Amino acid sequence: MFRPLPVAIGLRYLRAKRRNGFISFISLASILGIALGVTALITTLAVMSGFQKEIRDRMLGMAAHATVSGYGQPLQEWRHAVQVAMADPRVAGAAPYIEKEALISGADNQPAMLRGVDPAQEGKVSVLPAKMVQGTLAQLTPGSFNIVLGKELALWLGVSVGDDVIVTLADFRSTPVGGVQTMKRFRVSGIFEAGYNEFDKGLAVVNLADLQRVLRMGGGVTGVRLKLHDMDQAFDVARTLALKLKGPYRVSDWTQDNANLFRALKMEKTVMAILLSLIVAMGAFNLVSSQVMLVTDKQADIAILRTLGLTPGQVMRVFMVQGSLIGIIGTVAGVIGGILLTLNLNRILQGIESLFGVQLLPEDVYYITGLPTDMQAHDVVVIVLVALAMAFIATLYPAWRAARTAPAEALRYE
Repeated sequence: MFRPLPVAIGLRYLRAKRRNGFISFISLASILGIALGVTALITTLAVMSGFQKEIRDRMLGMAAHATVSGYGQPLQEWRHAVQVAMADPRVAGAAPYIEKEALISGADNQPAMLRGVDPAQEGKVSVLPAKMVQGTLAQLTPGSFNIVLGKELALWLGVSVGDDVIVTLADFRSTPVGGVQTMKRFRVSGIFEAGYNEFDKGLAVVNLADLQRVLRMGGGVTGVRLKLHDMDQAFDVARTLALKLKGPYRVSDWTQDNANLFRALKMEKTVMAILLSLIVAMGAFNLVSSQVMLVTDKQADIAILRTLGLTPGQVMRVFMVQGSLIGIIGTVAGVIGGILLTLNLNRILQGIESLFGVQLLPEDVYYITGLPTDMQAHDVVVIVLVALAMAFIATLYPAWRAARTAPAEALRYE
């Protein structure tokens, strides 16, 4: 099989025993450094993507993928909005809702978001019915003035099923003695646990009709919540609805409502990737050192190759091939190690816990137990390209030095 001369010589240098064993040790350290950096990058980004996906799934299980609401006033024609939304094949479900900030009083006071829902339709847009740990959502019947609390919220209020709470809203109503805040007594009929602190500590749910009566909204609602077959199409669906609806409607999607959270998660992932890339950079610096020492060790060989007709460019390619192969070996080893480590991360975590008798992610502290991973092909490809680019750049200076070798000077003392 034909191979260009620089490639053949570069491969031979890679396989041949070195007179200076320290050079071989530095080359091995370069391979291990690059492999370690690639492994750490793949595993860390997979874990961070896993946490991001877990947070997103838990949040969107309770929040809407997209919403249609009125501009600063109750939405009266919400049934028309539901019809237009459900006509879109990308929409899986739609349900009306009312949301108001409230202060809930039990044994203690806690602020929370009070949400009015239709229990019969809520299952179309959220996982709330499946997250009930006490009671059922069906107990929120019109006129019962029952309320369902998040588990953490009930704990902070010091109440349980069967207790009464006082809900105070920011809305004022006129009375003969002046403006009075809207207050209503509700009975706790159920408790849910969504596994996401924003809802478990900050959400209370009542019947839609009961909240309409308390707020004197008539048949109006805050808006309509939508669940989509593909949450990643939320922006496109929201934009399409905004164009189809004829009226003063406001349309938003989950990427807008939670932009700061996901921007922060993305920034954290990016910063971590940059920091861990320094491990790969350290392997590349070791590669520069080993290649410079190799060039010094092979001065006589380079001079002989030059006298036999090898051009400076070909000499440069010899050492670029040899150094790049070290980078490729380290990158491939790192990719294999990273994939294996990511796939077995939870087993390793369980082994450490059983070996040392500790619980690294206790359930009473963390909502997420274990290490969720989401290894994305895009991340792996980017990591491989960055590692190979660093390894290639690291070969340029030693190869350039080799190309500048003067044959007469190198052979003078041989």
